[in-house]
Amino acid sequence: MPEFYILTAVFGLIIGSFLNVVIHRLPKMIEDSWRKECAEIIGMEGDRAAAHYNLLLPPSACPACGHRIRPWENVPILSYLLLRGRCSECKAPISIRYPLVELLAGGLALLAAWKFGISWQLPAALFFCFSLLALAAIDLETQLLPDALTLPLLWAGLLVNLWGLFTPLPQAVIGTMAGYLSLWSVYHLFRLLTGKEGMGHGDFKLLAALAAWTGWKMLPLIILFASLVGAIFGLIILAAKKKSRGIPIPLGPYLALAGLIALMWGPFINAWYLGLVQAR
Repeated sequence: MPEFYILTAVFGLIIGSFLNVVIHRLPKMIEDSWRKECAEIIGMEGDRAAAHYNLLLPPSACPACGHRIRPWENVPILSYLLLRGRCSECKAPISIRYPLVELLAGGLALLAAWKFGISWQLPAALFFCFSLLALAAIDLETQLLPDALTLPLLWAGLLVNLWGLFTPLPQAVIGTMAGYLSLWSVYHLFRLLTGKEGMGHGDFKLLAALAAWTGWKMLPLIILFASLVGAIFGLIILAAKKKSRGIPIPLGPYLALAGLIALMWGPFINAWYLGLVQAR
């Protein structure tokens, strides 16, 4: 079924283009909302222009010169290559993040199509993958994991598992509670011992959302993999930038990667590991 895989990959590229809008605008929308709330608290008038800034309006434009992006300049991957990574008007460089997100979205869509085929699991898995991609990119850029993405992901996981699409509902519910409480406990223990905050509350919600999709049995795999990969990349980043250990390192991208692996191959990995333990 080559046509099925091609169409799914193209769909992923198109969604990737929209995810770039989400990644760029959602943190700004959150900041505008915070400013408005703060202004209301102290009795000042907020910025009325912020109310007109959302995921649809105003139309996409070059952040350097304000040039309105034309349709042919918004074709995933291809437009970036034809424009040679620069604005057609002011020649300002376009971030490599844009084609990279589109490429990753297309690749994730293709992976989900290969793994789940034509089934009810496929659209759910696509939503899962695209949500994690947006969350990982936002966390990398801003160290935010917006509730506007984590909470719908959590509730969607419980919803699809009403029919046991990826795991039985009781395992999903227990996993959601255990996932949130596990990082919540680590956060408060670290804060009690050091007086500092070791992670954001968005990490609790993201892990809870991942467990809502995969079940409590995947939690050890997700936590272990995210911790190992995060520690390795954290050491590499610290060594490369030659900065102190106080530099914040986002956990969201590593949780997202671990959650993706758990959804795709978690049962196989757990079975393989249990087989090794029993063989001993």
